[in-house]
Amino acid sequence: MGLLGIVIALGAMIWLAFRGWSILIIAPAAALLAAATAGEPLLAHWTQTFMGTAAGFVAQFFPLFLLGALFGKLMDDSGSVTAIAEWMTRVLGPQRAMLAVVLAGALLTYGGVSLFVAFFVLAPMAHALFRAADIPPRLMPAAIVLGTSTFTMSALPGTPAIQNAIPMPFFSTTPFAAPGLGIVASAIMLTFGLWWLSQREKAARRRGEGYAIAEEEASPDEVAERPLIRELASTAREFDPAEALQGSRSDEPPAAFIALLPLAVVIAVNLLMSFVVLPRVDADYLGLPEWGATTLQAVSGVWSVIVALTAAILCLIALNFRRLPELRDSMGAGAHAAALPVLSVASLVGFGAVVASLPGFGVVRDWVLSIEGGPLVSLAVATNVLSALTGSASGGLTIALDALGGTYLTRAFDLGIDPAILHRVAVMSAGTLDTLPHNGAVVTLLAVCGATHRESYGGIVMVGIVGPMLALAAVIALGSWVGSF
Repeated sequence: MGLLGIVIALGAMIWLAFRGWSILIIAPAAALLAAATAGEPLLAHWTQTFMGTAAGFVAQFFPLFLLGALFGKLMDDSGSVTAIAEWMTRVLGPQRAMLAVVLAGALLTYGGVSLFVAFFVLAPMAHALFRAADIPPRLMPAAIVLGTSTFTMSALPGTPAIQNAIPMPFFSTTPFAAPGLGIVASAIMLTFGLWWLSQREKAARRRGEGYAIAEEEASPDEVAERPLIRELASTAREFDPAEALQGSRSDEPPAAFIALLPLAVVIAVNLLMSFVVLPRVDADYLGLPEWGATTLQAVSGVWSVIVALTAAILCLIALNFRRLPELRDSMGAGAHAAALPVLSVASLVGFGAVVASLPGFGVVRDWVLSIEGGPLVSLAVATNVLSALTGSASGGLTIALDALGGTYLTRAFDLGIDPAILHRVAVMSAGTLDTLPHNGAVVTLLAVCGATHRESYGGIVMVGIVGPMLALAAVIALGSWVGSF
C-alpha cells in the first residue's frame, strides 16, 4: 500500500498543479497523503521532514534565486537586454534570423539573465527577424528554447543557472565541473538544434510557407494574467512572471559594449572565484558547529556564483544608474520575482523528502540503483523521470540528489568515477524531460510568442529534448570511457 500511496499522491499533485492549484498547497497535501497511506505520523512529517528539507533548500539556494532574479530585472529595466538583442540583430541580420535568435538567447542566459526576462525580449526580436526573413513563426519557440534552455542551462562550464548550482553541495564540485565534457555536450546540442531548424526552414520554403501570424506576440503583463501561467511558471524557473512589468524600463538602451559588460563580469568573477580566490582561502573554521560543520569544498561553488552575480549587479548599477530612475522599485520587483519560485521549488523538494523517507520508497530506490550501465546511467534515469513528473528541472534534480546523491557519490568513489562527471550528468539530465507540455517555461514561451502546442511543441521537443538526450548519451559514454576532462 505504501508504494501505491506514493503513486497516487504524485499523480494527484501533477494533476492539480496542471489545473492551476498552487504548489505551496498541493505539495504538502500530497506529501501528507503519501504518509497517511503508509501509516506514518502526519504532523511529524509535515513539520519535521517536509519543512526541514524545504527550509534547507531555501537556506542553500535562496541567495542564488534572489541575485539571479535581481540581476535579470535590472538588466531588463536598464535596457541592456534590449540593447544586446538589437546588437545581435544588426550583426547577423535577417538572413541569419535563426542563428541570431539562438545566439542572443545563449548570450543572455549564459550571462545570468533570468529565463523569463529573456523570453519577453527575445520574442519581439524573433518576430521582427522572422518577418523580415519570411520564416514561419511556428519555428520561433524552438529557436528561443535552443538558445535559452539547453546548453547554456545545463552544459556550458560555469553557467550561473540554478540547475548548475544544485549538485555542488552534494558532490563538492564547482560551476565548472567537467568543463571538457560540458563543451562537447554544448556543441552537440547547438549543432543538432541549428541543423534541425535549418531543415525545417528549408522545408517550409519548398512548400511556399512564409511568415503569417494571426496573433501578435503577447506582452509580459498579458502573459502573467493568463490562467495557469504564473502557477506553472513558478516551479519551472527562477523568475515570477507577475513581476516582469514592475519598476520602470529605460527608454534609451545603453551601447552594446555597456550592456555586455555585466555579463562578462558574471563569467570572469565566477571563474576567478572558483579557481584562484577560494582555493587559497583558509576556511577551516567552517568545520565548527556554529558554521554548520561543513567544508569549503561543499560551499565554494555556491559562494562563487553569489560573488559573481553580486559583482555584476554592482557593475550594472554603476554603468546604468541614470537609466534606472526607479532603482528601488526595480530592485524590489527583482527580489519579489525570486520569492514565489524558490518557495515553490522548495515545496517540491519537501514533498520528495517525505516520499523518500517512506518504507515504500525502498522499492523505487532498489529499482533505480539496479538499472544496468552503472551509476551514471542510473543517475540520468532517476533525474530525468523526476524532472518530467514535477515539470521542474531544479525540483526534480534536488529530489533525486536528496534521496540518492550520497549513494551515487559512494558508488562513484568505489568505481573511480570523478564526482565532476556526476555533477554534469545530473544537471544535463534535469534539462531534458522537464521540457514536457506541462512545463511552465514551455507554456509561458508559447503564450509570449502567440503560438500553440499543436503548432510549435514538436520543434521544442526536437531541440529541447532530442538534442540534449543525444548530448547526455555522449557525455555518459565519454565519461565512462576516458573520465572527466
